[in-house]
Amino acid sequence: MSESIQKDNSEIRIKKPKWLRVKLPTGENYRMVRALVDEHKLHTICESGNCPNMGECWGEGTATFMILGNICTRSCGFCAVHTGKPEEADPFEPGRVANSVKTMRVKHAVITSVDRDDLKDGGSTIWAQTVRAIRTQSPGTTLETLIPDFAGNWENLQAIIDVAPEIVSHNLETVRRLTKQVRIQAKYDRSLEVLFRLKKGGMRSKSGIMLGLGETDEEIIETMQDLRSVQVDILTLGQYLQPTPKHLPIAEFVTPERFEKYRLLGLEMGFRYVESGPLVRSSYHAEKHLF
Repeated sequence: MSESIQKDNSEIRIKKPKWLRVKLPTGENYRMVRALVDEHKLHTICESGNCPNMGECWGEGTATFMILGNICTRSCGFCAVHTGKPEEADPFEPGRVANSVKTMRVKHAVITSVDRDDLKDGGSTIWAQTVRAIRTQSPGTTLETLIPDFAGNWENLQAIIDVAPEIVSHNLETVRRLTKQVRIQAKYDRSLEVLFRLKKGGMRSKSGIMLGLGETDEEIIETMQDLRSVQVDILTLGQYLQPTPKHLPIAEFVTPERFEKYRLLGLEMGFRYVESGPLVRSSYHAEKHLF
């Protein structure tokens, strides 16, 4: 495996293996959600992110919504979300998202957001209001919040803890050595601190890492151990896929057999639930993580 990541898009691309092929979405529940999304012009990260598991998740009544706009203040090397100066936070957004969840009859909603380092509260006020609004309109819907690190402002993190979503997730994304290249403005230890504080606050915590960026087997295991050291409950491991030629290249395609090895190892380490596979994403099988 490579020791570093090079943004050399002239190199020969690795052919995508057969295990990354996805079946076309089908099923009555999927068709119902698809019709509602089209009719009401709803926005989900499932669609905009072209997630390979959209059909399966929608069929299970799970959907992921992105709040606080679609322009991020950070420029992570793996992410296709546009970087720039975001628009003002919309105070009516929590109500609209809650209405979308109700309209789509979502059983388990995953809420994520761009990073909003431009805001004093990091967007935490909108986050908390969104959780409350969904609970008001859809009291039977369970919630997972996939949150940023709030630049280490722990008062802003506390706003999430105070509204107590069923699951709070913050992704480490990669191993320590590659963090500066993969998550340019993020810090490995700061993310671990976020997860530690979530657990200390009584949250069911979750994190995920991408494989195939040039990390070694030893580094993957070390990262899993670091996550267990802060008592993370749920772990997801998936294959990194390059969104565009401008993003970080794929160093390798990790085999399903290796993903299974990490799943079993994670359970031995004490994670309560481990999703590990080439097509796994943060919200994959999210409704099963409620245990």
